[in-house]
Amino acid sequence: MVQDGLWHDDVVRLAEEGEPSDLLGPIGASVPTTRRTQPLLTWAQDLGYSIPDPGAGGTRVRWEVLATVAARDLVAARVLEPHLDALAILREAGDVEGPAGATWGVWAAEGPGVRLEASQDDDGWVLDGVKPWCSLAGDVSAGLVTAWVDERRRGLFAVGTRDPGFSADASAWRPSGLAEVATATVAMRGVAARPVGGPGWYLARPGFAWGGIGVAAVWFGASVALARRLLLETTRRAPDHIALLHLGELDARLTAARVLLAHAAQLVDAGRAEGAAGAHLAARVRHVVADAAEEVLTRTAHGLGPGPLSQEPEHAWRVADLSLYLRQHHAERDAVALGRMVVPARSR
Repeated sequence: MVQDGLWHDDVVRLAEEGEPSDLLGPIGASVPTTRRTQPLLTWAQDLGYSIPDPGAGGTRVRWEVLATVAARDLVAARVLEPHLDALAILREAGDVEGPAGATWGVWAAEGPGVRLEASQDDDGWVLDGVKPWCSLAGDVSAGLVTAWVDERRRGLFAVGTRDPGFSADASAWRPSGLAEVATATVAMRGVAARPVGGPGWYLARPGFAWGGIGVAAVWFGASVALARRLLLETTRRAPDHIALLHLGELDARLTAARVLLAHAAQLVDAGRAEGAAGAHLAARVRHVVADAAEEVLTRTAHGLGPGPLSQEPEHAWRVADLSLYLRQHHAERDAVALGRMVVPARSR
């Protein structure tokens, strides 16, 4: 495993063979050393149009970029991933409009007791209501947001965060990880909105599943970084049998995750990951990668002990960042959803 680069290379490769993309080294080296969001958004904006869209023949490269950035700094990846996702969504919709030089967020979560509604008048669409879990809403200049167009359907809309009716409250965001990527509750009152795709299009499009796998690529890259810290310990003292056990388990788990990500990229580019097949693939990949990441968090903690967590700030924030971001995977609930996909429809 040392020979093919998962542990030692600066880039995070998914391919078993061949040279890494020319993008990976320069992009990895370009990640700002700051964890402040505005410099990272400027970097993401400059980078955005050089990254292949999923399904366009360069899906593996796209996910390798996300993994490579996450291995450098998960905060940077959390800024880059939604910006790239928004650009891909707009192009998938055949919609390349938007504020010049915009930085983007994507907000589709729902929450109890709140609702964002879209209505149309002679001047176009406007949004009113509350949207929870809007990452970077107070930092980006634009967002793609889902809103209810009637009692049963949601549409996707592009909005500007500088609209006078748009306000973002991140005062409740006080995590130990990803503190810089503030997640806000957004209130909108008469915010001008431009529809992107028709009602229901956002969830039904092939790119929804592909974007979910892109998030798993970020989990993978962050996991590789933590595993590398465990491997580094072997250069400081000879590993005992327990350390070798941890390394062997992580090598197997991360290799399985990497191979599945690479295979998924091939299926996406071959047009074999759309509709139900795409949803099943995304659920499977996310589950395998999330399990690997959980294993990395546990085994690095067991193998390294309290020292790095208490005396190495970089390691401590890597652990905290990944622990929080990984909760986008709903663990046993997502396993149930995956199992439901396996059962033939006639047997359900």
